[in-house]
Amino acid sequence: MRIIFLGDIVGRSGRDAVMAALPQLRSQFSPDAIIVNGENAASGFGITIELAQPFFTAGVAAITTGNHVWDQRPLIAKIDGEPRILRPLNYPPKTPGRGSILLTLADGRKLLVAQIMGRLFMDAMDDPFAVIEAEISRHRLGASVAAIFVDFHAEASSEKMAMAHFLDGRISGLVGTHTHIPTADAQILPGGTAYQTDAGMCGDYDSVIGMKKAISLHKFVRKMPTEKMSPAEGVATVCGVVLDTNDATGLATAIRPIRLGGRLLPTG
Repeated sequence: MRIIFLGDIVGRSGRDAVMAALPQLRSQFSPDAIIVNGENAASGFGITIELAQPFFTAGVAAITTGNHVWDQRPLIAKIDGEPRILRPLNYPPKTPGRGSILLTLADGRKLLVAQIMGRLFMDAMDDPFAVIEAEISRHRLGASVAAIFVDFHAEASSEKMAMAHFLDGRISGLVGTHTHIPTADAQILPGGTAYQTDAGMCGDYDSVIGMKKAISLHKFVRKMPTEKMSPAEGVATVCGVVLDTNDATGLATAIRPIRLGGRLLPTG
């Protein structure tokens, strides 16, 4: 199975870049499933059903989110009706929405997509280690599911790395989101799980993690209240990974970074 995962989509620039890149990515990689993180799609803060729909129409199979999932309040009442939009699995019980989805591909193979959120330097959440352990225990990698992919939305690289080693050999791949900077550590761990600490963002890198520079600089330099953060509007770079798995085992055979357009050095 081949999975493309694209990191945090930031604002209109990120949305437009991803929509424009999807045909090229399909042509170049022939993925079986495309997953994107959309938690900053709505002007940098959250996502709406209306903004998600064009991605689904374009063939995106699932949209993960993160700590900004509830920034667009109308989503709270609608997320139960759209199972393809995931919020982190380790929100407390009875929180609206769901943290995983079992996708059935066109050829009948099944792909489990799950999202968890870290606790270091983040909001207090249920234990992501225990929650993802319980989730994957309900599935047999390489048997009941052909692949398991996890988006770990977390601030600390140490927490992401620890989670990857905790799940190594039991999932196909774990890729981090949230910090908006693509890391250079794409690898297959000893047990066969693909890993990259952060996918990076799909947004304008002439910015401060996707937001307009002037506002961010004012906040850091003057330590005074500023106008609301808003996304940079220049040409975006599409960042993510392409992940290949062995259908017999569900484990990874390759992981490669994607950087397309914008300011960053493109991948081949």
